[in-house]
Amino acid sequence: MAGQGWTSEIRERAARSRRRIVFAETADERTLAAVAALAAQRIVDPILVLEPAAPESHARVRALASAAGLPVIDPASDPRRERVVEALSGPDARKPLPRDAGYAASGTPLYFAASLVRHGDADGSVAGAVHSTADVLRAALRLIGPAAGVRTVSSAFYMVTHPFRSDEPEVLTFSDCAVVPYPTAEQIADIATAAAADRRRIVGDEPRVALLSFSTRGSGSGDSVRLMTDALEILQARNGGFHVDGELQGDAALIPVVAARKSPGSPVAGSANVLIFPSLDAGNIAYKLVQRLAGASAVGPIVQGLARPCSDLSRGAVPDDIINVAAITALQASGAR
Repeated sequence: MAGQGWTSEIRERAARSRRRIVFAETADERTLAAVAALAAQRIVDPILVLEPAAPESHARVRALASAAGLPVIDPASDPRRERVVEALSGPDARKPLPRDAGYAASGTPLYFAASLVRHGDADGSVAGAVHSTADVLRAALRLIGPAAGVRTVSSAFYMVTHPFRSDEPEVLTFSDCAVVPYPTAEQIADIATAAAADRRRIVGDEPRVALLSFSTRGSGSGDSVRLMTDALEILQARNGGFHVDGELQGDAALIPVVAARKSPGSPVAGSANVLIFPSLDAGNIAYKLVQRLAGASAVGPIVQGLARPCSDLSRGAVPDDIINVAAITALQASGAR
């Protein structure tokens, strides 16, 4: 597959940083298989949180942890549970829950794992093989919240394509494809800023951000075109330290010969590596078409814009997907530090 070389590279880079990544879905066989591989290959240092609602899984989790030398946490009895309750229901909570609701949530693996990340007991978390994206993000937003200067938490897929601009495969960032359905111009700017920051951490190159549209530099008009031009003005005013341009059509963003005709002088046209879509419809459709028709590997969704990384998985994830997301989470944590 197109992505094997790049995913091997991110695993190797993650292994050099050796971050502590907490796993909240240990009753899931795919998660346990991924944890076993991550520990054996020393890609990350896994932390396992037991699922109180699935006591039949505990013996299996403890056996794996014992064999691999991994820590196991039971939210039901861990003394740190009270600080989870305080973070959810206390006066400093982002959106305070009633005390009884906070106590109930504090005993669930998703919220307990997010609290470990919040307090620095883990560098990042991975979940979503069993829970929905909404569940994963709700826990992360309540206990961690957005990074400084970012109000919109979003997502990206890292699309590892076959060669199309050179003789080498490429990695393109597609955002947002999983979280924000109809972003405002301000949210588009947040999404672009978060995608650029994570691009540096995860891929390791300089982001060149294209704000995509059906129009290039005024060739069309309409609300969605204004959305992207307004977002460009916001980004230029912020001066975020990365190259950005828009509105650009997909071919003008990616193909140098088209860029020369449609958008001469653009700082990113023809060389874009971060593609920002005007809606979740556009982003989700685009990544699935590129994955299925062009044979690209889609790594993600990767949650971006949080103060500390809490990653989401597809519920169709296989162990290899979980390993890759854990490695990316480790790289996000290294960059955040």
